[in-house]
Amino acid sequence: MHKVSIHPQWTIKQADGQMLSPKLLALLVQVHEHGSLSAACRQTSASYRHAWELVRSGEAMFGAPLLNMERGKGSKLTALGETLVWADRRIAARLNPALASLSSELEVEIGRVVTSSPAPLRVHASHGFAVEKLLDALVLQHVPVECKYMGSLEAVASLHDGGCDLAGFHVPIGDFEGRILEDYARWFDPRTCRVICTVVRRQGLIVAAGNPRKIYDVRDLSRPNVRFINRQRGSGTRLLLECLLAQAGIDSGAIHGFEHGEYTHAAVAAYVASGMADVGLGVETPARQFKLDFIPIASERYFLLCHEDALDQPQLKTLLDILRSQDFRDSVNRLPGYSFADSGAIQTLSQAFPGRKFSQKPKTSNR
Repeated sequence: MHKVSIHPQWTIKQADGQMLSPKLLALLVQVHEHGSLSAACRQTSASYRHAWELVRSGEAMFGAPLLNMERGKGSKLTALGETLVWADRRIAARLNPALASLSSELEVEIGRVVTSSPAPLRVHASHGFAVEKLLDALVLQHVPVECKYMGSLEAVASLHDGGCDLAGFHVPIGDFEGRILEDYARWFDPRTCRVICTVVRRQGLIVAAGNPRKIYDVRDLSRPNVRFINRQRGSGTRLLLECLLAQAGIDSGAIHGFEHGEYTHAAVAAYVASGMADVGLGVETPARQFKLDFIPIASERYFLLCHEDALDQPQLKTLLDILRSQDFRDSVNRLPGYSFADSGAIQTLSQAFPGRKFSQKPKTSNR
């Protein structure tokens, strides 16, 4: 199968047509990451002289410095340089999952024309870092995959309507399990649905390094000086937040930024890291990647939902082998806030959620 890659690229253009070089943006990102222009040159394979030409060109365009150089201390981005770097990271965090979905669609379309490829494994899932690793492993095993990232509710509804073979969704462990399952249950058929255990992960508050706003739990979100960044409607993380707010007796209308939703955990973390928000709710991995602080709030299980008859498909058997492998276990355990837990185990809804009752009555979609 041919692998399609799509990467976001952006620039800034002046009225006279002068345009900021994408190479400069890449260079500034590496300066931010490694702390010196020389290290950034090594990472981008640019000569030191060419790097300085790019920097001076950008500074001339803006009429403001991008770098501060201190002897013996490397390079430090100015406020303008930092703004450009975090704009780049927000763009990538927001667009990469959507572009990954489009890439998989194009791969399938090309495969149908070029070869008599088998039908792809259609995965609709809430975005997550373990899911990314699982999909990468399937590609290495030459399993054609058509993946679309979406909210958990939309994913399980899509499985119900025949839109996919696997739906990725997550459920908090503990007090809120029953409440969250009420939202999913309308799409569950306990006679045919099976859940595949994948991982356990932590959700929590993502705040700036050092937690300057002194934000420690959801009650702090309603303070007038706190800016919040939410997830989109229908996401499992937003459902969890609504449960937390109800438990604390907080009206969402009192939270500045509650209605502004991002589509990935990475986009939430990038929003906080760029200074556009003080706090967001998400998983731990992107918080650590962006050198932010993380305050654990809840643990949750991430599942893949399918119909029982799909388990006989060769692609599903390969997926189960991957989930049960030591390589996958090790890769998951290296993700901050993630842990391998019964990955690859197949359960009925009653086994996965003991004590919960699910209607045997078939549902019809009214999305």
